[in-house]
Amino acid sequence: MIIDNYTIDSESPVFIIAELSANHNGSLETALETVRAAKRAGANCIKLQTYTADTLTINSDKEDFMIKGTIWEGKNYYQLYGEAYTPWEWHSEIMSVAKEEGLICFSSPFDPTSVDFLENLNVPAYKIASFEITDIPLIEYVASKGKPVIISTGIATLEDIELAIDACHRMGNHDIALLKCTSSYPAPIEEANMVMVKDLAERFNVISGLSDHTLGSIVPIVATCFGARIIEKHFILNHSIGGPDASFSMDEKEFSDMVKAVRDAEKAIGVIDYNLTDKQVKGRDFSRSLYVVKDIKAGEVITKENVRSIRPGFGLHPQYYNDILEKSFKKNFTSGDRFSIEDLSDE
Repeated sequence: MIIDNYTIDSESPVFIIAELSANHNGSLETALETVRAAKRAGANCIKLQTYTADTLTINSDKEDFMIKGTIWEGKNYYQLYGEAYTPWEWHSEIMSVAKEEGLICFSSPFDPTSVDFLENLNVPAYKIASFEITDIPLIEYVASKGKPVIISTGIATLEDIELAIDACHRMGNHDIALLKCTSSYPAPIEEANMVMVKDLAERFNVISGLSDHTLGSIVPIVATCFGARIIEKHFILNHSIGGPDASFSMDEKEFSDMVKAVRDAEKAIGVIDYNLTDKQVKGRDFSRSLYVVKDIKAGEVITKENVRSIRPGFGLHPQYYNDILEKSFKKNFTSGDRFSIEDLSDE
């Protein structure tokens, strides 16, 4: 998968997305400074959400439209999205600043009009939000644009994921990534199920990753160890800004710490290689080997009392220990001497 100038595959560094979401809190200047802060924090990408309250829902106080059981309880959907949306007239300037900063920028569309709008801005990829994974017509329309499609699976059943992938394939689009996500805000760490990052990649033959709503960096680190190639985390300039997503977003220092932890995890994962580094070779000095531990005359029998497996590792390999017992030396040795197989008598 290639997004703009960034190749995402098993060999590339994890692609780290800072999700702006509602963290501009109604201020374009805050949004722009958040982009700059995301760059400082080590993000590869800043991601927007492109919707209005009217493209997502209707303004109704009927029971079905009231939010329950979340941090947004007491509001209806229309009120929440009216507060959280990023004005469309900001998008061009945000993307321009992102480009100046060297950040990739794309968005999550929520209806066909937002896709058309983003196409005019020439976004390099699309993200399907967790709650939109069941909107098959939207996924088909997004996939038809021929750009990489990243899909969050926060509320998805196995069938939902299959339907979404099939929708992309029908449009001739196989450039798909699936992100493991837990759609709770914030999400409990015990529901992260990071083992699914690996399963998504193997089961669906796609790039896999994480869209994270847990607190802290542990889940992104574990995701990296399970092969995540994309990590998305909500990013806020400062928690004091407040707003609908502030409680589960990372500020600049937190995000920067996460990026460093992910990069360190990548280094720790490394590659499959049974060759030793120079330091490991030097470390073998501290391994065990066979040494003479008592003065011994030529012809004397080797016993457990006069030859032992001890440190350092410059002597004969311990694998020969049982083979040499009861044999004898051809010459004299003193305690602390190395010896070789050639120093043993043939008897």
